[in-house]
Amino acid sequence: MRARAERGSDNTVSLCSGACAEVDSDTEAVAGRSFKLGCISCKMRGEVKASATVDWMFRARGEADFVHIYSYDGEASSIIDERFQDRMEWHGSRNTYDLQDASVDLLNVTFNDSGVYRCVFNRVLSYEYYEFSTTATKLVQLSVVAKATRGTASIVSEVMMYVTIIGLQLWLLVEMIYCYRKISAAGEEALRASAAEYLAIASEGKDNCAGVQLAE
Repeated sequence: MRARAERGSDNTVSLCSGACAEVDSDTEAVAGRSFKLGCISCKMRGEVKASATVDWMFRARGEADFVHIYSYDGEASSIIDERFQDRMEWHGSRNTYDLQDASVDLLNVTFNDSGVYRCVFNRVLSYEYYEFSTTATKLVQLSVVAKATRGTASIVSEVMMYVTIIGLQLWLLVEMIYCYRKISAAGEEALRASAAEYLAIASEGKDNCAGVQLAE
């Protein structure tokens, strides 16, 4: 099957100008659903013009060799292996020959799709006086399950979130107790100071009264 990707004229085809981040693909698919096989290869120098083609290979469980299953050249895609006929769709870079995202959608996943997928970028960097060819390879170890399961990273993240919340609450409680004791101690000190001042004033007044009486 050959599917045409959306593309303008040669004058409108532009290089990717946004930031590129190489994010690993998910590795667990659910039977009967769609799954995105992620594959990203960023250029080291964004200002250098380039073009690339992408080939996807597959090695099923129990098999020794990789088989070519899919290719894309920036304009057209080809599904080569009949096992994936009508079940692979391009999900990567569009409207450019400078491919950096070569992800594909795998439709109607089956248990036979479990195995290792290899994504190969064949890139040509165009300098002013010469061209330089490079190859980048990414691997995706795919497991197909009957029902979605929570990954270990998700569970650990949730546990850490609850631990952090509890820790912050305990810290807030300790701070409240400390502040209450400090305010309480300051209040008692102020009361003692006020009482001492009152007694001093009363004593001074009593002495003054006694002096007045002696003078009379």
